[in-house]
Amino acid sequence: MKILVFVNHVPDTETKVKVAADGKTIDAVGVNYMLSPYDEYAVEEGLRLREKLSGEVVVLSLGGEAHKETLRKALAMGCDKGVLLKDASVRDSFSVARSLADYAKEYGPDIVLCGKQSIDYDGAQIGGLVAEMLGLPSVSVVVKLVVEGGALVAEREIEGGHEIVHAKLPAVIMAQKGLNQPRYPSLKGIMDAKRKAIEERTASSAGSKVEVLSLKNPAPKATGKIVGTDASAVGELVRLLHEEAKVI
Repeated sequence: MKILVFVNHVPDTETKVKVAADGKTIDAVGVNYMLSPYDEYAVEEGLRLREKLSGEVVVLSLGGEAHKETLRKALAMGCDKGVLLKDASVRDSFSVARSLADYAKEYGPDIVLCGKQSIDYDGAQIGGLVAEMLGLPSVSVVVKLVVEGGALVAEREIEGGHEIVHAKLPAVIMAQKGLNQPRYPSLKGIMDAKRKAIEERTASSAGSKVEVLSLKNPAPKATGKIVGTDASAVGELVRLLHEEAKVI
């Protein structure tokens, strides 16, 4: 079975992000990066499918040289091969998806896995875009997956419950938290990952559909106000909510 997993190299969730001098990107100085957590569920699911059905897991990322760190993490977890589509330029989701889809079309996977969204821009578009470009069925926010006999059964989260989806392979699956518990790389896996070559390819070009005009930090929180400590404060509280906060 040919299993292809998309991964992204994103700022650590504990990093304090600052806007760069250009006003359009983040300042990378002092920022720690990591494998996007939802993509980590996708990697783990790919490894589990390989263990059950045999085959290979290829992990794919688009970006600059730094993305090799994330590919190494996936290789240390047990993936067979890492591929970097090299392009450090700023791209929107469409442009990224176009390059990923071009590689996937060439590789011909039986299943494509990725996180439901990346935790940098939270666009949640890549999986659906790639599926559309390849003409494949896709299932998002998947929390349970069974693959057997050229088909899959996926359980996905919906508002107020879960939904069961049946699809034929090949297909694109977008992982949600709860799909599995990602493994920690073993010492042997880490050492093996250092010896595994990462294939570098030039990312296919595709024009972006979205242009970032500016980034800015959220406005600081306003100072709180205490209007009283008993029932006598209700009238003033209602007035402030109506006249100042304008929520009623």
